[in-house]
This record gives sequence, structure tokens and C-alpha cells, in this order.
Amino acid sequence: MREKELRIALVCYGGVSLAVYMHGITKEVWKLAQASRAFRLDERPQTGSQRAYHRLLTLIAEKGETRLRVLPDILSGASAGGMNAVFLAEALVSGRSLDPLTRLWLEKADSDLLIAPDAMARNRLSKFWATPLVKWTLKRPGNAINRTVAPETRAELREKLSRLMRSRWFAPPFSGIGFSRLIDDALLAMDAQIAGPPLLPPRHPIDLFVTATDFHGHRSVLKLHSPDFAVEAEHRLPISFRARSGDGRLAARPELVFAARATASFPGAFPPLRVGEIDTLLQERGAEWPGRERFLRRIMPQHIASGDIEEVALIDGAVLAGRPFAEAIGALDNRPSMREVDRRFVYIDPHPPQHANAKAEPRSTGFFSTIFGALSSIPREQPIRDDIERIAQHSEEAERARAIVDALRPEVEAAVDRLFGRTLFLDRPTPARLGRWRNKAQQAAAKQSGFAFHGYAKAKYTRIIDTLAETIRRANPDEAPPRAAIVDALTRHFDAAGLDRLAADGGGASEAAISFFRTHDIAFRVRRLRLLARRLLPVGESGIGGQLTAAEREGARDTVFKALALYGELEQVETLGEDFAALASDALRHPERAMARLADRRDLRRTDAEVDAMLADAMAQLPREVRRTLLLSYLGFPFYDIATLPILGGRGPDEFDPIKVDRISPEDANAIRSGGAAQTLRGVEFYRFGAFFSRAYRENDYLWGRLQGADRLIDITASTLDAEHALPPQMLRDLKRDAFAAILDEEDEDGNCNPALIARLRAEIADKFDT
Repeated sequence: MREKELRIALVCYGGVSLAVYMHGITKEVWKLAQASRAFRLDERPQTGSQRAYHRLLTLIAEKGETRLRVLPDILSGASAGGMNAVFLAEALVSGRSLDPLTRLWLEKADSDLLIAPDAMARNRLSKFWATPLVKWTLKRPGNAINRTVAPETRAELREKLSRLMRSRWFAPPFSGIGFSRLIDDALLAMDAQIAGPPLLPPRHPIDLFVTATDFHGHRSVLKLHSPDFAVEAEHRLPISFRARSGDGRLAARPELVFAARATASFPGAFPPLRVGEIDTLLQERGAEWPGRERFLRRIMPQHIASGDIEEVALIDGAVLAGRPFAEAIGALDNRPSMREVDRRFVYIDPHPPQHANAKAEPRSTGFFSTIFGALSSIPREQPIRDDIERIAQHSEEAERARAIVDALRPEVEAAVDRLFGRTLFLDRPTPARLGRWRNKAQQAAAKQSGFAFHGYAKAKYTRIIDTLAETIRRANPDEAPPRAAIVDALTRHFDAAGLDRLAADGGGASEAAISFFRTHDIAFRVRRLRLLARRLLPVGESGIGGQLTAAEREGARDTVFKALALYGELEQVETLGEDFAALASDALRHPERAMARLADRRDLRRTDAEVDAMLADAMAQLPREVRRTLLLSYLGFPFYDIATLPILGGRGPDEFDPIKVDRISPEDANAIRSGGAAQTLRGVEFYRFGAFFSRAYRENDYLWGRLQGADRLIDITASTLDAEHALPPQMLRDLKRDAFAAILDEEDEDGNCNPALIARLRAEIADKFDT
């Protein structure tokens, strides 16, 4: 049976009170990951929508002949979307429940509870002189409440908004430290639960990125032709975390509070976050932050160097980047894979613009509306065309690489055939033979490429040096020298060892170059194995997997991906040992010590021998003609690499598969109700602040988030199958109905939402699906 992974990079937009809706969706992502793990281990699914997702994965296996695993392994978010991303990432790593965040949104995300105690109107006479102004503002004909708020909630919203307007003026009304306490309370409630198994494979990386805005900014130096440099203020501040499945938690609790509070610090509503606020919180709670200096140095090195870290003011990340795709795209590199991967970028847009052909409502552009739009609305609502085009370009480059390799195949296979045509036992590889043949093919490719080899070898050399420098920095990020200085030190070290001459006088590679590449060039080995995996596909011009039975094909591909995982593990800093950090910090003075330890710990030649044994055994199980074709590709890879690496930027023919983009929004989830956000969500009212003024609104949006999240996630997961194996529409419709019923049953039992609301949704679903 075909093995496949659906890897999700989830991007959560900012959306003010629509964060409650987004939480419902992220909860379904978490439920899908739970169901996937249970399916993988042949365990019974738990209650709720997990059962429907488990059933979906079972049908994909039975009908689609594909055993699918779902891995949400890259998360990014801005503003309240960033806060949701923080909690989802922690739940994925720790195996703990997201329920504490549900209670936080439903019970605590209310304007009356968020107002700072010292800003609250003390009694009915507070700002008595402002009362006529408040009444006129809230009740005058055509006011915002009458235009944007449902009639049954207007009285509640007016009452709470009156208290908000009579709170302190000319300063944010909501409490910063109060917000930090709420976030910390939810994380403490997560910690109080029994940790479950992590939802990703062992040691699989999970990356989290949230955006914040450095209000005052820091100095950024630009190198120019003339003048030599210029200085500008940089205000973007991405906060990143990386953990591995099995680590127990994503990061220290104060760091997660810091990230969530910073990214969701809506300007004008909350005061900016300062480091001292987190220190005060920890002092109140008798908690410590052992990694404080290391964390601050990592995310704000310029302010640490300037000595003004205590003065930094961080505001909402959506001010500059409300749709944070860039960091998630950057996390795609060097992710280990043991299976075929279907990579998706899934972005949650709670309130997308109306259809292009819809007539826009006339709007005034007065003084205050212009300022508000410039500072808040416009940055949050900018289209993501550039990001989508960047992802499309990423995919196009992968397709272009494949086309180049396909065009080269006849000539390369002819060259390899001439090289090994009279070799005895070519169709019977053993580990020892594979090693000898591989070395012979690499030298032949180097010699036959002539002067082109030097450019190829130089391109490989510089990329390997860059990778080694980055490894040194990751080993000890707090004390490692600047990256450029490490590159210079490594270059001098290897050049002194003979790497200043990569090509031999008689053609081909010099002895120093051969030794260097065999010791350090993991990327070449990865590119070669990915070419084999592609050749084993059952479809496409390059695929020969169609000549094999399903068992033969998947057995061979499984071997290739296991070999890839071996090399991927070697790239992890953790494999170098704890003592490597000290060597990394001293890499400028003694690069030879760090390189010697790295070479010894990685021991690539030993891994090469292990991979040769795995491949030889796998090829022995295949028909003779297929085995020979695979060998021609494997041994001919140096010819492909010399021709493609300098023009493909090191990506190789199959290092990056095409990426697909999916959206989750009220516009796309129409299984129950169509019409978009206006017909389903209440948080869109009062300029998207509506849910902060009514628990009924929050319950409504949370439930719709879960329901519409399930709707879209079932579609996205099912779309991993090709057209030949696609599940019938009626089967998906039945799955969705089961998922919707399970969600409402679960919420009815938990008592989070009004039973009358749940009953109305049940009736609507029954009407929709019974017709």
C-alpha cells in the first residue's frame, strides 16, 4: 500500500475577535492530528470528530490504496491568530489538550474582564460629563451599533461599550499584565493535564513563527556602493520556536506567554509589551525564567547589543505582517522525510473580502477613518498575491528541475551504460559493488564534464561551507561568532588543506576535493536518493513504478525514504554531542577542532555503507530490468548533478516537490450554510470587535469554527488522492455529517455552549442533509 504524508503549514491571520472562530478551526487541526496518530498505531479513536477523521483515513486506505499520515509541522500567525498558533504548537508537541484555550476565549475574552482595573469606571457618575456624549454616540441614527450589530445583542453591547468609553482616555483601556495573566493561566491549565503522546513522528521538527512589531525599531545597517552604508529603522520582529517531537514541550512557559502577548497586542486596546511585564508576572507567581537572557538575545540581538532591551515596546504583529507566509515558506528547507510528501500551505482567513464582482458599499475617507486604515486595517487586509506567487515559483522551479533531468536522461544513461557495459554482475549489486561503482561513476562524471566541473565543484564547496557554518551557529547560538566570520575561518582552514584547488591537473576532482565531499557533502547524497524515489513513482514520464506490483514499489520506496532519514538525522545538531557546543564557540580560533569532531560524529562513510546495504537488499527484490534502470539512475546521478546544480541553486531535481495552497474561510465551507462570514459569524460585527462584547457571539463563532474547520479539513485531506482513487462525493458528505454531529455532541456534553444554540445547529444540519 502506498505510504504518504500530508504535511500542513498552517498560517493564521489576524482577525481581532474572530480569533475565537480561528480557535475552533485550530482545534479541528489538532483533532485531525490526533486521529492520524491513532490510525497510524492502529488504536481506537477517541470521542468527537476524531472518529470521523479516523474513518476518513480508513477509507483513504481502503478505497484509495494509500496509508496517509497528517502532520501539521509548520505554524505561523499574527495577532490573535498568532496566539492560536502558539497554543496549537504546544499541544502538538506536548500531547496536551487545547481545552484550556477554549475556556480562555469563551470565558475571559470579554471587554468587561479585559479592562484594566485602574482604567475602569468606578461608578455610574464616572465621567458624568461624558455621559451625554456616550449616549449620543451609541444611539444616534445610523450609528455603528445599529448598522453592524444584531438587534438582540445591541443592548448588551451598548452597556459594555459605555463602560469601555467611560474608562480612561488617551491610554489603552485593556490591561497588559492582565492579558499576560490570562495567557499564563491557560498554559498552566495545559501543564496541569497529563501529557499525552506527541502527535508527530519521533524527532520530527515543528516550527512556530509569530510576528510582532518593534514600535521604536532597531538600527539596521545596509551595505551600499555609495555611501559605504546606510542606516534604517527595522520594525519587523518575528519570534520563532523550533522543537522536536518528543521534547515534551515547545518552549519555556514565559517565552510562550511573551510571544502570545506580543503578537496579540492590538494597538490602542492593549499597551505595548515590555520585558518587565513578563518579569512582573513571574514575580507575582513565584516562577523563574532560567533561559531569559538566551531567549531575548536570540529574538532581539540588536537591542541586547545596544543595552536598551528594557525599553523595547512590542505591539501587534499584524500592523506590519497580518498574513505571515514568509517565515513559514522559509521553514521548508531540510525537513526529514521517510515517505512521499504532499505539502500544503493552509491559511485561515476568517473574513475574506467579498467577491470581486460584488458592488462595493460607498465609504467615506474622513480624518479618523484614514488614520485607522493606515495604521491597522490596510496592513491586515493586504492581499497575499506576492506570497502565493512565491509559492507558485517554488513549485515551478521544482517542475523545471524535473524537466531538465528528463531531457538529460537518454544521454546520461548512455554514458553510464558505456562506463559499465562490460561490468560483470551489474544487475546483481552488493553493498561492496555499489560502493565501488558509485566512486567510479563520480570520477568519470567529473572527468567527462571538462571545465564545467570546476564551477560545479566550487558551487558545492561554498554551499557546504555555508551549511557547516550554520551548523556551528545552531550548536551554540548564544556564543557562536557571526556567520560571516565562521565562513571565513572555515574557508581558510579548508583552503590550507588543499581545497583551494578542487580540480585535478589531469581532469576530475583533486584528492583533497574527493576527501572533503566524502566527509561533508550530505546534500549530494540526499539529492541522489530523491531522484531514486521519483523514479519509483507509478506515473509520469520518469516513473518506472508502474512496472512493479504495489508491494514491490512501496517496499523499494520505503527503503529509499529510510535511507533519507538516516542522512537527515546526521544533519541535526543534537547528533554531534553536548561537547560540540564548546568547540563551536571557539570555531574562529580552532576551526579544525570543530570540523574534526563533526566529521567523527557524523561518520558519513559508515552511513554510506549502511545505505548501500539497504539499497542492495531492496534492489534484489525487484525484477531484473527495473533493477538495471534504477542502477543507471543511481550511478548516473553525478552526471545529472553536474549539469543541474549550478543553475538550480542547489535544490536538485526532486528536493522540493510542488506545493499546494488551500484556504479555510466561511466563504469556502458551504456544507451547512453558504453566504460567507456575514451569514455565519457574529464577531464580524462592530468592526470585528463584536465577539469581545458578547459570550453568545463567542460561542456562535467557536462552534462555526469547529464545524467549518471540519468541513474544509475533510476536503483537504481527501484531495491527497489522485482522480483515479478519489472518494465519491456522497461518501465525503456522509463523513461531514458524522463529523458535525460528533462536534455538537462533544460540546453539548462539555457544556461550553448554550444548549439552544446547539439545538438550532442540529436542526439546520438535519434539514440540510436530509434533503
